[in-house]
Amino acid sequence: MAKPKLATAPAKLAAAPVPNTDAAAEDVPPKKKTRKRLLIVLPLLLPLVAGVGGAAWFYLNRHPDETKAEAPPVEKKTPPVFVTLEPFTVNLLQENGDHYLQVGIVYQVADDKAVDAIKTYMPVIRNRILLLLSSKHPSELAQLDGKQKLVGELVVAARDALPGATPERGVESAFLSAFVIQ
Repeated sequence: MAKPKLATAPAKLAAAPVPNTDAAAEDVPPKKKTRKRLLIVLPLLLPLVAGVGGAAWFYLNRHPDETKAEAPPVEKKTPPVFVTLEPFTVNLLQENGDHYLQVGIVYQVADDKAVDAIKTYMPVIRNRILLLLSSKHPSELAQLDGKQKLVGELVVAARDALPGATPERGVESAFLSAFVIQ
């Protein structure tokens, strides 16, 4: 009895309709839309790709002389030159008693010529600095803005002491290396 069941089962399978691959292909929408999209997008992408390729070719095929001409010149930075003055101790103008100031000053100068000029005119520079410092009140120098103003006045004092035609006369800036008010 098992044989007839086996015989009927393949018969049922044989009787089942076999799917038609042509009919399944008819249900799928045609690929004409993707071709239309490709025909629309391709002309837009071609100039972009060509432009990128042309720019890459131009950049890679430049002569070495052209790249040097376009690059900004590199400046050689020289280390700064400093001149340290001996510390100053001065009496400040009287304000609620006697006060004195002890200060260390360092000048930044342009080059060795300015160093030589400062050494030559050191008595004149020290005199101007002593007169400047002794004309200050302790309350002027206690605040940060007072100290910054003093630094600017120290630069002017050194520049005025040095001969020359340029306003800087080689003195670029001044720095306080010590500062004590008592």
